[in-house]
Amino acid sequence: MAAMSGGVDSSVAAGLLLERGFEVIGVTLQLQACDESVGGRSCCGTDSIEQARAAAGRLGIPHYVLDCRQEFEKAVLLRSWEEYSRGRTPNPCVTCNELIKFGLLLDHARGLGAEKLATGHYARIGIRKNGVAFLRRGADPRKDQSYFLFSIRRDSLSEVVFPIGEFTKEAVRSEARRMGLPNADREESQDACFAAGETNYPEGLRLRFHKAATPGPVIDEDGRSLGVHKGIHQFTIGQRRGLGVTLGSPAWVKSINPELAAVFLTTRKEALAARGLVAGGVRWIAFPPKFKRLRCSTQVRYNQAPVPAAVEPGEGATARVWFDRPVQAVTPGQAVVFFHGDRVLGGGWIERSER
Repeated sequence: MAAMSGGVDSSVAAGLLLERGFEVIGVTLQLQACDESVGGRSCCGTDSIEQARAAAGRLGIPHYVLDCRQEFEKAVLLRSWEEYSRGRTPNPCVTCNELIKFGLLLDHARGLGAEKLATGHYARIGIRKNGVAFLRRGADPRKDQSYFLFSIRRDSLSEVVFPIGEFTKEAVRSEARRMGLPNADREESQDACFAAGETNYPEGLRLRFHKAATPGPVIDEDGRSLGVHKGIHQFTIGQRRGLGVTLGSPAWVKSINPELAAVFLTTRKEALAARGLVAGGVRWIAFPPKFKRLRCSTQVRYNQAPVPAAVEPGEGATARVWFDRPVQAVTPGQAVVFFHGDRVLGGGWIERSER
């Protein structure tokens, strides 16, 4: 089964599998109501469903739409709002991959008797000598999406295939043109599932779930109140724009106190630097955490250059991470992912930074 969003990546993935002799079925997830999608970019909109159907038709494979709107709203959108309402910054792509694409959709593939689930992610699956599958970075460092995939269950990796993991974006588009796909030059649609139309994502979630905003004070480094903000869901660590106050010099969000609904600002960018963090919900997909201290590289956001660090497992599914050099804007609610070379070891959710 090939997950087809309507974009060029997933369409080429399906085409490559077909050329390799596999029997391929295309499936598009409908994650939101079509009248809630943002133009044609949303993977949930009618345009994208039609793009996927057209690509499947060009490839000569059957195509189906799987309605996941209720599951997506509860597991991803509502969970994201709950994080924002607590002054945290969620990563909905990671949650969607874990629970929807490699959860619900993978279960659907199994139910149909499909041997594998293929997606258009820029990542790779490796196989150890003992036959156990593991997750690797995509070959193109500019497009690598393994950061978003750390929470896939370890025992599911053997059922997953990433056909474009060895490709660059340019090579994917070239393949799409060779195959005659109608979406060969379609614009990128990453994060389109979480677009919110005329407002921003957290405010769009607040309106969607009819929740009240949590206003509170904006406070500077000397403890002075600079004004009142309209809701802590509108702020994230390291944010510079849209602060609602003027200090006469650049300022950033240093921390958020959800109990006081207070947003604390700093005019010193170095004050955002963290030497470490505490993570919860840690999942190891390479091996069980039977070590006392692990040297690896880490990422605390998708587009961050990896930073060498030491990881110490804690009680339960927790871990403490110490960076070799300070990292800017370590943000509660975001993911920290651990790597050894191009191999994904695991990851977890940032609970707090250590300065």
